[in-house]
Amino acid sequence: MTPPATSPPAAPDPSSSGPPAPPPLAAQAPAVRRARTRRRFRRVGLRTVPGWIRIGTAATLAAVVLLVAATMAAVGDAREGMRTVGHDAGRQVMATGTLYFALSDMDAQVADILLIGREHDLGIGRAESLRRYERRRAEANRAAVEAAQIAGRDEARRRTVREVLDGLGSYERLVGEAMLLDRQSDHPAGELPPNVVETYRKATDLMKLELLPRAYNLTLDSGATVRRSYETDRAAVLAGRLRVGLTGALALVLLIGLQVYLAARFRRLVNPALALATLGALAVAVLGVGMLSAQAGHLKRAKEQGFDSILALNRARAISHSAFADESRYLLDPGRADTYEQTFLDKALSVLYVDPGERPLNLETYYDLLPGAVRSYERAPGGPPVEVLGLLGEEKGNSLGPSERSRLHATVQAYQRVLDNDRRMRELAVRGDRRAAIELRMDRASGAVAAFDAYDRRLALLIQAHQDAFDRAVRAGDDGLAGWDALPTAAALAVAALVLAGVRPRLAEFR
Repeated sequence: MTPPATSPPAAPDPSSSGPPAPPPLAAQAPAVRRARTRRRFRRVGLRTVPGWIRIGTAATLAAVVLLVAATMAAVGDAREGMRTVGHDAGRQVMATGTLYFALSDMDAQVADILLIGREHDLGIGRAESLRRYERRRAEANRAAVEAAQIAGRDEARRRTVREVLDGLGSYERLVGEAMLLDRQSDHPAGELPPNVVETYRKATDLMKLELLPRAYNLTLDSGATVRRSYETDRAAVLAGRLRVGLTGALALVLLIGLQVYLAARFRRLVNPALALATLGALAVAVLGVGMLSAQAGHLKRAKEQGFDSILALNRARAISHSAFADESRYLLDPGRADTYEQTFLDKALSVLYVDPGERPLNLETYYDLLPGAVRSYERAPGGPPVEVLGLLGEEKGNSLGPSERSRLHATVQAYQRVLDNDRRMRELAVRGDRRAAIELRMDRASGAVAAFDAYDRRLALLIQAHQDAFDRAVRAGDDGLAGWDALPTAAALAVAALVLAGVRPRLAEFR
């Protein structure tokens, strides 16, 4: 019997209930990725409440660490700025300013000693002029040593200080020779022998052309360091304040968010430990921002109300003493009278500059315009406003308050009296009455010496007012930074401990 024929198997019916064919590999990729992501989430616990608590805690602690790091960096910037402006380069500028003034006044005293000759009672007297000369010489040596010490490893500054000290030795030898020749000649006031004049010319040229420029270069160099440091460090402090504020806000947002999540999940209104941690982070951020704002203010006051004015006024005082000595040089050295008159004008313009407009820039013009410049320092100046520049002109915008403005006004009034005496002295000398000119110049009762001493005292008081403001700002800056090396770290540890203490009981509920 023939077996029945078999037919080929039928194709599977797509509508049947059998297992479906696997999709193509390209279609499988998104599903595989989703599965892997779900497995990763399960591993870190993000699909569970404990996982979310752990992630929130970690993010909060990281924000606290960022807050502390930002605070510590800003504190370092503030400390560096205060160190440079208030203790290192700032103090060096003041030391070099003292050096510049002492050198200027040394030469001024020598000019007076030589001018009076054998008439030892003229002016403040030969003996007092010698005492002042020795005192200024000691001040110059101390200031040079201090400048060398503060310069540290800066070889350029140390070399400049050595050059000043070497030049000072040469100057003192020339001065000693001039004084010896002066005593031997026994001349009347204002009638110096040619050999005395020639020796003094060498000494004063050395002072003006070498010693004073080098001393001023030290001041300029240190002043530039202070200005660069101030601008850099104050900008860093303000940027640090912004970072502290932002990281503090981030920490607070995360702390509050963690508390809200726990309150919603566990139906508890307040977590005491987290609430304390939030207050602690808030305190660190607020105190840090406030401290940095205060430090920026202290730096600004130390620089603008103290350092800038001290630097300008010390230079004004030194230049004023040198200009006053030019009056003695004008009388003791007729061969250079025109030169000393011009240098006097240049120094007067440096102290208080008045724009001559269409008029020629000479002493007569300066004498005429000075009263209007002085009136511009009054609270309600009379006449049209006068723009003043120069060292005292700059100070017009840096006064600390009504008391200092009053002192500044009194100072420029005293300066005007000095110029009034200068005008009278030169008029007498031009008329040929040199004896009367010398007596006016050396009159310590009511003449030029008395007027200049009154001006110098007022200028010294004004400098002291700004020195006090500088010292107060530096002291406040140092006091404000006390404890901030350890406070942020200690606060961060306390906040971290409170955060962990706040979430630990909640995590324990799932064990």
